[in-house]
Amino acid sequence: MSLLDIKGLTVEFRGDEGHQEVVRDVSFSVPENKSVALVGESGSGKTVISKAIMGILPAKSHITSGQILFRDNRRNGKLIDIAKLPPAGPAMRAMRGDQIAMIFQEPMVSLSPLHTIGDQISEGARLHRLVGRREALELTKDMLRLVHFPDPERAIRAYPFELSGGLRQRALIAMALICRPSLLIADEPTTALDVTIQAEILKLIKEVQSELNMTLLMITHDFGVVTNMADEVVVVYNGEIMEKGSVEDLFLTPQHPYLKALLNAVPSLSMEPEERLVPIRPIKPRTHQTDGHPHHAVNAHEFRGTTLVELDKVCKTFMFKKLRGKKRKSITTALDNVSLTVRRGECLGIVGESGSGKTTAALAMLRAFPLTDGKIFYATEDGPRDIQGFSDKELFKFRERAQIIFQDPFSSLNPRRTLNEILMEPLVIHQIGDNHSKAARIRELTDLVGLSQRYLRRYPHSFSGGQRQRIGIARALALNPEFLICDEPTSALDVSVQAQILNLLKDLKDELGLTYVFVSHNLAVVDYISDRVAVMCKGKVVELGPTRNIIDNPIHPYTRALLKAVPEPSLDHKLDFSSLDGAATSDPMQWPAPYRMGYSTVPYLVEIETDHWVCAPGMDAMHDTVGLGGSHI
Repeated sequence: MSLLDIKGLTVEFRGDEGHQEVVRDVSFSVPENKSVALVGESGSGKTVISKAIMGILPAKSHITSGQILFRDNRRNGKLIDIAKLPPAGPAMRAMRGDQIAMIFQEPMVSLSPLHTIGDQISEGARLHRLVGRREALELTKDMLRLVHFPDPERAIRAYPFELSGGLRQRALIAMALICRPSLLIADEPTTALDVTIQAEILKLIKEVQSELNMTLLMITHDFGVVTNMADEVVVVYNGEIMEKGSVEDLFLTPQHPYLKALLNAVPSLSMEPEERLVPIRPIKPRTHQTDGHPHHAVNAHEFRGTTLVELDKVCKTFMFKKLRGKKRKSITTALDNVSLTVRRGECLGIVGESGSGKTTAALAMLRAFPLTDGKIFYATEDGPRDIQGFSDKELFKFRERAQIIFQDPFSSLNPRRTLNEILMEPLVIHQIGDNHSKAARIRELTDLVGLSQRYLRRYPHSFSGGQRQRIGIARALALNPEFLICDEPTSALDVSVQAQILNLLKDLKDELGLTYVFVSHNLAVVDYISDRVAVMCKGKVVELGPTRNIIDNPIHPYTRALLKAVPEPSLDHKLDFSSLDGAATSDPMQWPAPYRMGYSTVPYLVEIETDHWVCAPGMDAMHDTVGLGGSHI
């Protein structure tokens, strides 16, 4: 029996530029107590369908035809056509949040920064259960315990900014479940979360679904999530359904070319070293050099493998004033005696959970802040130089050689500047070339990242997420740098656009002789693009080595836990939710010996096999634990 039946749904957006159908003749069912995944690229209409079910479509959108039939089990299974209900009417308001609830994509934006977690979660109970504030807070505590929230008594008084991303997402889940709905809609509930936290959230949703006999409609572009969560799959493209069926049928025998193309664009840990992702809309960079610009990367191939950047026992601490009791201060150690080398022409991946220090380590290489201790050497024409000792003039020149691609492709671009002005800015600041050569360089940059020169007068808001990220790459390459920091450049992108950007970065690295530090929490992405990987936890490097060695032979328990939590887009490699232990994953005190013993001391990296290093207190302990002879050290 179906809890939800959508029949011939068509949604139209009406604006100054006319009418546009964003959902066309969509029909599918959501069986009771089952999980259905709605998958597709950004802009395919997935979220519009979910908002139509919730009755929260934007003011300029209208349901022009079709039915959204919901079975009201609290009224003897009566069928209600949501499409005919006024969105702000009493019937829809009574159903929304009570029988149909939604977990929104971005937990920080979805939670009010002005109200406590307790007040926001309890609001649903007070509206739909007609209970008082005290009873509503008790129900809130019970729900927080259900979603494994630590210390519910304290949590109800906390504000969203005091919580991590994973805890904010748990708070949203508790808010959606406070009235024990029949249907839960989860809109990209794990996007941009660490793999271990993502696995915990998925495990939590499955547990709650089973306990409350709940039906789940999950919206996602992550096929790893689909294989682990869904019973049935509906594939949407450009507002229309391309294919639907059981998860087994769609993964084992996909029929539609669009679904096959999506599956070919997904990176996985089982890919062969030379295997290449196949984006739906590939980009072929056209590389050529213009006279009058610095050529830092031109001769990089000649020095490939030599050290470009070296971190020597780098420490960084941050001091914060505590909100309660302003005289008290807290110190956070972001980097704890980190030693690393980055070799010319390679891509060094840095992985770890939020707060592990991976982005801090990458930004330290650009001298984005002063270090607490240690040195960072950069290879110059005069030999290795400590970048902390650069004069203002030397630092200014260093900025030409080292650039960054930011995580969020929208907030990192000035909304008041056109594409032409954004790409012109680095050339103007560094006083490179005349007007004619600047214009020529901008045309080259747009060609380089596969953007049309017709877009030069456009502003960032008129570009898609993938196009904005390509603009960020073009801007980073404007000065012909030799060293690029890539800070989670694909975390906000769907799989097809992600494949575009990853292939583009690989091609640019090979053709321009670039050196990358690629920061990510997505191990499949790091496996695809990186030559070596550094695994970080609590500000320390716990394992370091060639990518395939780390993936195929992880030694450190933290690395093993990260890999165990990766949702593979394969029915043969589903997550083992019963073996996940999020609390112990990143807690060094719960690691087995000798890793636990070594963590409280200065990091001591032991070479387990050629160029494969693991953080441990001493060789003897490693021999006993790993079972390796002295010849491997």
